[in-house]
Amino acid sequence: MRPGDGTVVAVMEVGGTHVTAARVDIADRSLQLGPAHRESLDGGGSADDILAALVRCARRVPVPGGSRWAVALPGPFDYARGIGRYAGVGKFDALYGVDLRAALTASLPGAAGITFCNDADAFALGEWWAGAARGHRCAVALTLGTGVGSCFLRDGRIVRQGPGVPPEGRVHTVRYADEPLEETVSRRAIRRSYARSTGEVAPDVREIARRARQGDRAAAGVFADTFRALGRALGPLLAAFEPTVLVVGGAIAGAWDLVAEPLRAGLTETAPARTADIVVTPARCPEEAALLGAAYLATTPAATAPGEPRGRTRAP
Repeated sequence: MRPGDGTVVAVMEVGGTHVTAARVDIADRSLQLGPAHRESLDGGGSADDILAALVRCARRVPVPGGSRWAVALPGPFDYARGIGRYAGVGKFDALYGVDLRAALTASLPGAAGITFCNDADAFALGEWWAGAARGHRCAVALTLGTGVGSCFLRDGRIVRQGPGVPPEGRVHTVRYADEPLEETVSRRAIRRSYARSTGEVAPDVREIARRARQGDRAAAGVFADTFRALGRALGPLLAAFEPTVLVVGGAIAGAWDLVAEPLRAGLTETAPARTADIVVTPARCPEEAALLGAAYLATTPAATAPGEPRGRTRAP
């Protein structure tokens, strides 16, 4: 079915510390029956523990028999087959080789079918369909947290290759200062930079952000350097891909007051003429975007394009 036909889809978003479940009304482009349900999750736990958390959360969503489920979760994952490919990535390693589709189908009463998608792709499509990128024909979305998630979109289709698009559309594959980008831009990289600057055991990113707002020069400097570097790395890509909007979400985007200015400055340093007009904005529905995008992907055929036409275009 296509969006707008009144379809309701049950959805889950799986992260390293929590799982969220809800129902999405496709016609209204919104969550149905109030806010989403959330359950704590230990991404380093056993397969049984992870599955139990998913099922507990899913069962809190009232769905009729024969309902479809759409699940957004990070890779590496075989999304077509529903099988985990995690190995040495620091979370969900216990799901390596686990047929998550079969396990969930057996545990969710009345589940008629389960589709899986990448969480960064779902976030991007949710923001394009119902959030900050709505109305833009060409968009890039980032999620900033334990790493850098990304998705490149044109006309509502995920673009995996072409001018300005890194391998598979994944910005984390980009190198910066002769290292993988996530050695500069990630939760661990920010904490490491702060520890080096102060000689302290680094607190979490939220505390570093709080200190930056209170005048801690080291903390402010870490945010400035980190996100200027991200802008520098992105600049040539966006200049070639030619989006009209860059949407930023994820836990670290909660410190948008510390992220926005250096990110924009880095973009204009590397490609000033071709990035100056790009709208750089935080997500409009950061808690819901991946849920909305997962439902959109589950109901929209051919959401992935093999290539893309050129042109800085914006939908009316």
